[in-house]
Amino acid sequence: MSPLKLLSSLLLALLLVGCGRVQPVMNIEDTPVAYNLQNKQVKAAIMQAAMDRGWVVEEVGPNELTAKLLVRDHFAEVKIPFNEKFYSIIYLNSENLKADDGKIHRNYNRWVNNLNVDIKRKLSSTAAMQ
Repeated sequence: MSPLKLLSSLLLALLLVGCGRVQPVMNIEDTPVAYNLQNKQVKAAIMQAAMDRGWVVEEVGPNELTAKLLVRDHFAEVKIPFNEKFYSIIYLNSENLKADDGKIHRNYNRWVNNLNVDIKRKLSSTAAMQ
């Protein structure tokens, strides 16, 4: 096999591997709240960050929220347990996101990562306003 064909085959294989649409499900667990905030402030920051991203948030317990996102025909649901020290974003279920065997469409992970970044920003701005 010529070096050019070998190099072409290797590049094509790397391209195909890098373009996979499913990834392991991302759970954000026990993220520290790095500020001295009260429980209700943490809850408000999480709710506002989620709603700003288009998630529909519902309180299911004193320290737990669920958030649902509908994008076109894709649906994702997460639970968000929290207190004044930590919060988590845990996968609950989804539709049309190729969820199977601990893997899911990469868009889900992007949505959860964006939500996590926004929650951190909102916590930071809440602490700065104190």
